Amino acid sequence: MLTRRKLAVSTAAFALAAGFTGAAYAQQKTVVEFWHGLPQPLGGQLEQVVKGFNDSQDKVQVNPTFKGSYPETMQAAIAAFRAGNAPHVVQMFEVGTATMLSAGPAIKPVHQLMSETGSGLDAAAYIPAVRGYYSSKDGKMMALPFNSSTTITFYNKDAFQKAGLDPNKPPATWPEVADAARKLKAAGVTCPMTFSWPTWTQFEQVGALHDKPFASEANGFGGLNATLKINDPFFVKHLQTLIDLQKEGALRYGGRDNAADSLFPSGECAMIQASSGLRGRIVKEAKFNWGAAPLPYWPDAISSPKNSIIGGASFWVMTSPKRTADEYKAVAAFFSYLARPEVDAKWHMDTGYVPVTLQGFELAKKEGFYEKNPGAEVPAEQLTRTATTENTMGLRLGNLPEIRNIIQEEMEKAFQGQQTAQQALDNAVKRGDTVLRNFERANKN
Repeated sequence: MLTRRKLAVSTAAFALAAGFTGAAYAQQKTVVEFWHGLPQPLGGQLEQVVKGFNDSQDKVQVNPTFKGSYPETMQAAIAAFRAGNAPHVVQMFEVGTATMLSAGPAIKPVHQLMSETGSGLDAAAYIPAVRGYYSSKDGKMMALPFNSSTTITFYNKDAFQKAGLDPNKPPATWPEVADAARKLKAAGVTCPMTFSWPTWTQFEQVGALHDKPFASEANGFGGLNATLKINDPFFVKHLQTLIDLQKEGALRYGGRDNAADSLFPSGECAMIQASSGLRGRIVKEAKFNWGAAPLPYWPDAISSPKNSIIGGASFWVMTSPKRTADEYKAVAAFFSYLARPEVDAKWHMDTGYVPVTLQGFELAKKEGFYEKNPGAEVPAEQLTRTATTENTMGLRLGNLPEIRNIIQEEMEKAFQGQQTAQQALDNAVKRGDTVLRNFERANKN
């Protein structure tokens, strides 16, 4: 009789002799190809989450692959679908949501996936501001929220103390921000404040906090015929404030997208309005005492601010001509794992992204994370502090990445003195509306 050890050796020898290797021998696991757009160190942390799933069971193997930046990942996924070999799952940044929703047969909605595979996923378990962003008009979840963030303020407590500011009382309003920036400059700080993701932080978020529309049709949720509304006097005043602070040397424009991210952890800038996901980098790199605070608001425009909106990305299920029912079941199992409160809470605590489930938030609280890490609760509290309105659900606009670039271009001309704040936003609206009309024509049924 063969012992268990001899049987294992004999079986392995037979497998090798028959030509089976690696995954083929590993009990014919169902393979799921997963493309993501997170660079290091976040990409490595995401791949650890995937490893946790792979190690938790023996039927599915998820293979994570970094495909470049979010826009590069989107383009790669589109090209792969056209070639008939799309990945099973792709990570898509939030501004690609409208494009994905218009992709028709290229995607399988998450609610449909879970229904077809019998895998329960409670949409109500997700934070409303997060759930709503990735849901259809009738409230059905289209993508799985994962690395969601929002914009908050990070500030250098040591620099505040040097400038005679209370390090435990960050500015809550824009007039207070301007006053703090000027005092920091007077104290010798060469970069009192900056902001990352200019359009997201200074228009999309500012609009949401003040219940002002970034675009008509409920910021695009109501239909493809949306038009931009950012040349409203409220936004013009806000941009003019930024221009004035920049002229005074109290604000530094750090560049497009996330180019300004490095300016805070390096100690160059004393305040930054940026993604809450920057927290992980600050923890690793900052050599000074720092704090986190909610975004400021204009008290003459609203008595108390509304909830902020999300950024980050979600996971979309893609289709392919040869995709099998077993493969979709494997994707559903992966998504069910990601929805576990303990997985959600750990990702949140490790990275600074917000917990996307209410139970994940509560679990982080229970484990004392916020007591040990003051300020880490700010993003989730800011997202959930009010009921969502049509101006605070987020944006559902076609080709939003292109529109963001247009707004950034016009802002830059205003910062360089080439045009007024009103001219900049009038131009942004005119050019942005052209993009929206092109998207509408291409996607109308």
